[in-house]
Amino acid sequence: MSKPNVTVVDHPLVQHKLTLMRDKNTPSAIFRKLLREISLLLGYEVLRDLPLSTITIETPLSEMQAPILLGKKVVFVSILRAGNGLLDGLTELVPSARIGHIGLYRDPQTLQPVEYYFKVPADISERPVVLVDPMLATGNSITAAIRRVKAEGARDLKLVTLLAAPEGIEHLQRTHPDVHVFTAAIDSHLNSHGYIVPGLGDAGDRMFGTK
Repeated sequence: MSKPNVTVVDHPLVQHKLTLMRDKNTPSAIFRKLLREISLLLGYEVLRDLPLSTITIETPLSEMQAPILLGKKVVFVSILRAGNGLLDGLTELVPSARIGHIGLYRDPQTLQPVEYYFKVPADISERPVVLVDPMLATGNSITAAIRRVKAEGARDLKLVTLLAAPEGIEHLQRTHPDVHVFTAAIDSHLNSHGYIVPGLGDAGDRMFGTK
């Protein structure tokens, strides 16, 4: 499926690790490890266009003009609780990144998001923002999270997700067409309970063994 403003990271290592994560017999400890590894690989793609400047340094052999990140560092905003699984790998790539958290849960009856926590850097409007959530299913929680950070002034926004459903992508593109999505796969559809099919189940439960 080709969608505007959507990048499917189809690197063989990403796809291999994703298959292992989909397997219902994969234990929580391995699931968490694989999620962190995939987040590293996705991170290389989502951060590919960070702006660079140059500084003068001295190598053991000579002086040179060398590239260095320009401006304020990125903000990673984790949509709790499962977003923290992707956050681990991304902060490994950019240890100096600022971190925000948005606590949302999906009402099982209405499938609408309910916010219970919100904390982001005060200067989020001055930084590129990457939201992280393993599943883009209905899109309700993610669009709500984007709306909240935009209310704080955030404008340069991207989303990293492990799996996406066509319904979630369409919802996001209707409500926030400026947000670029990076995902490892776009699956077939949502079932009647709002779960991605074939998917991998509930990412939070798989991570923490809480099912």
